[in-house]
Amino acid sequence: MRGTLMLSWILIICLSQVAVQSQYYSKSRPYHPRPAKVTNLHFFMHEHTGVTAVVVAQANITSNNSSVPFATLVAVNDPLRTGPEPDSEVIGNVQGISLLAGSNASSTQNIEFGFNTGKFNGSSLSVFSRGEPGLAVVGGRGRFMMAKGIALFNPILINATNVIIEFNFTVIHH
Repeated sequence: MRGTLMLSWILIICLSQVAVQSQYYSKSRPYHPRPAKVTNLHFFMHEHTGVTAVVVAQANITSNNSSVPFATLVAVNDPLRTGPEPDSEVIGNVQGISLLAGSNASSTQNIEFGFNTGKFNGSSLSVFSRGEPGLAVVGGRGRFMMAKGIALFNPILINATNVIIEFNFTVIHH
């Protein structure tokens, strides 16, 4: 009995020490940001419907005869290229989702432009925006830490199977 009582007291003391030493910790430090840089990027996104852009979910609406029906969720994984030609150099990819929710085929984009070659290898730009007139850059990683800016786009080719879009990014980052 005495051994059980002693073990109980040891456990209580140990548990009280854990509770005392497990307090929330916070330390404020001064922020010294690196100088801001402005980077302009120009590239082309090549999308192949059904291959690099796939409908994930779609509302069951029978009255809409549009080629891009209302309430469609599309997952994308498109290559980024240096030019509009299908054989131009691949510099990265676009991954994310697009929700087609407007009556005029407008969409809300949540996508990331990732780069895997050159100066920006391993970096990416995050976009979360409606599609007109440009996309809002809301963040980034790698060389684009704390990025903000705008991505203007110009559709070059849109048909039943292919979409080629020209992008001009202006990004402020650290």
